[in-house]
Amino acid sequence: MWPTHSAVALRRVNLYHSLATMQRIFGVITAILIVLGVLAAAHYYIWARLVRDVGWSGSTRRGLTILVVALAVSIPTSFILSRLLPPRHGTWHLYIIYTWMGSLLTLLLTLGILDLVRVLLEHVGPGSTYFAAQPERRLFLKRALAATATLITGASAAVAIKEALSDAVVLNVRVTLKRLPASLHGFTIAQISDIHLGPTLRQDFINRIVDQVNALKPDLIAITGDLVDGTVERLRDIVAPIARLKARHGVFFVTGNHEYYSGVNEWIAEIRRLGITVLRNERVSIGEGEASFDLVGVDDAHAHQFGFGHGEDVPRAVAGRDPNREAVLLAHQPRSVFAAAEHGIGLQLSGHTHGGQIWPFGYLVRLQQPVVKGLAKIGSVWLYVNSGTGYWGPPMRLGAPPEITRVVLQSALAPRDAATIAPA
Repeated sequence: MWPTHSAVALRRVNLYHSLATMQRIFGVITAILIVLGVLAAAHYYIWARLVRDVGWSGSTRRGLTILVVALAVSIPTSFILSRLLPPRHGTWHLYIIYTWMGSLLTLLLTLGILDLVRVLLEHVGPGSTYFAAQPERRLFLKRALAATATLITGASAAVAIKEALSDAVVLNVRVTLKRLPASLHGFTIAQISDIHLGPTLRQDFINRIVDQVNALKPDLIAITGDLVDGTVERLRDIVAPIARLKARHGVFFVTGNHEYYSGVNEWIAEIRRLGITVLRNERVSIGEGEASFDLVGVDDAHAHQFGFGHGEDVPRAVAGRDPNREAVLLAHQPRSVFAAAEHGIGLQLSGHTHGGQIWPFGYLVRLQQPVVKGLAKIGSVWLYVNSGTGYWGPPMRLGAPPEITRVVLQSALAPRDAATIAPA
């Protein structure tokens, strides 16, 4: 019997999904191999400059070589351990590995700059004659520069760790919206983002954040993605304190890319169970009658890559909306602002960038996102990018302290001396 048209169509669909799955797997494997290659090259360069070139010999050279190899292997190993070890297991080893991971860029950058200094001293100007005369002088220079790079990296790491583990800074941001009703002048939104509960950030951390946010007594609370790094099964108890978040107009959440790495559908169900509203390409009205505005929330900009019917869809979220009403968009990635500008959004609240987290990562983030941190105007849209309330990976922040944002909405329709509905 010949197969029916429906059977043929089903086979084609199954083949398509199989090819798509194979393509994703191949892409993941390729990305992993590239990362491992970069890590190997970086550690070889560090070994060459800090071990080989400075003249260590004998057991010291062997010991330092083993240490560099162990540090290189520890980074990919840490991601496996963080997912295999039970949640109650101690995390001291992850702190050590992640701190090294965070220090790696600083060390590479410092070594690169000092290498340039060494080349100039040895080969340009009068210094070239001085160093060419005696090899001992070149060895002394290499040792001095290696020691300098190590000291700079160590000092930077100490400052970054202190900054990351400090209490989150509360930043007050005022944004004037032209369509916000005068009666809502002074409406406050507390924004937290990129908390990354999981391997090293646990229940004591989120309890402190919840207490800080509740103390602000905001009218509304927005969580703009990347709440977790791990499955519901592993982190359910750790995340539970977010149920204590309280605001007059509710607590709202949109997905970040890390929810998709951690079992997004299970997390959406769990977050809803904790009493938080998850917005998935949809909007709700905040306020009553004419004294209201639209709160819009979309899936993460990369969500479509993971299937499950997810994917950012601003047009769907605003379909049928009254364009005379003000609209505030919650979107994990700042890049969503370009779609927001096409659909009458007044303000977008985002995260994702961590403000760069560890200088100078922010310069790399600028290649992907329109804004790294803070308030900016993109077309007709105000965009605020939260620097992150937690951290990802290294327990380090350099030049981008952990942040809770208190956004005060101001109405362009209100008299200049109008009283606010909440203290600003």
